[in-house]
Amino acid sequence: MKKSVQIYDTTLRDGTQAENFNLSVTDKIRISHKFDSLGIDFIEGGWPGSNPLAVDFFNKMQGEKLNHAKLTAFGSTRLFANSCEKDKNLQALIDAKTPVITIFGKSWDIHVYDALRIELEDNLLIIEESLAYLKPHVEKLFYDAEHFFDGFKKNQDYALASLDKAIIGGADCLILCDTNGGMLPHEVQPIIERVQGFIRERGSHVDLGIHAHNDTETAVANSLLALSLGVNQVQGTMNGYGERCGNANLASIIPALSLKMGYEAKSLNNIDKLYDTAMLVDELANLPHNKYQPYVGRSAFAHKGGIHVSAVKRNPLTYEHIEPEKVGNIRRILISDQAGKSNVIHKAKKFGIELDA
Repeated sequence: MKKSVQIYDTTLRDGTQAENFNLSVTDKIRISHKFDSLGIDFIEGGWPGSNPLAVDFFNKMQGEKLNHAKLTAFGSTRLFANSCEKDKNLQALIDAKTPVITIFGKSWDIHVYDALRIELEDNLLIIEESLAYLKPHVEKLFYDAEHFFDGFKKNQDYALASLDKAIIGGADCLILCDTNGGMLPHEVQPIIERVQGFIRERGSHVDLGIHAHNDTETAVANSLLALSLGVNQVQGTMNGYGERCGNANLASIIPALSLKMGYEAKSLNNIDKLYDTAMLVDELANLPHNKYQPYVGRSAFAHKGGIHVSAVKRNPLTYEHIEPEKVGNIRRILISDQAGKSNVIHKAKKFGIELDA
């Protein structure tokens, strides 16, 4: 029996925090439909409480139909000085009229003291109250535990207490965030296993998710490891765009889950659309596509050395880990000073020139 997983895309919100990555409202609508066609489960459209562009996007999306994906609005817990009813951020989330809302809260005590400048118990209160207030307005309610891994390493009891309040508040999924992107795979596993034990101890059946940043080049590895441990949801961006060094790259995660790990999700059945989807995001952002990107890069299945080309012509498995067509890509044979006879014969045949071998 295949394991199911939820694919949550945050390109339209977290991805747009990348340097030089900008999308208009029209671009975001086109990408939303493309993600829907691919089979993405949740599309995070932006933060309506902080950006007028996001408000405009959510207003326009009310007139658009998505066949599979659930549009998601993103925001924060209420300000401590405000009641939920008078908090503009929470009201903006409700006004976005999305079936899903994701809010983030603080898991790391240093952020409570230095960023929010409130007491630890006050932070726990606003987590629970914000979620409880939003719960009746949505089909699904997700909680992003910001800086969870760093917070856990510094103060395990408090990080777990923040999750406890999110459960009490009614979160359907707790997303553990490596916000600074500094975690390595060997650190991730014991923390996730402790969280899973904590949830069992409470008698809860809440889902878990992973949101990894790529500052140590391990976002994809950390995400796949988390899923292999039983985490239900993975968050990321198309082509890995995001603040600083980027987010976990869904263009690498989706085919890995489908072709290598035996998972089941709508988007995993449509991975032949992955290359076109990745290219569209770059095109609309007016950025060059990374040709060396796994799976969807133009060089991902490009062969240059003569010995390699000769072997691939006989059996592609000799130098390809999957068939490129499965993700919508193609095999390319290159001509260079390292090319052999097989390269030249292949290129000539491609252009209708018959050569004597």
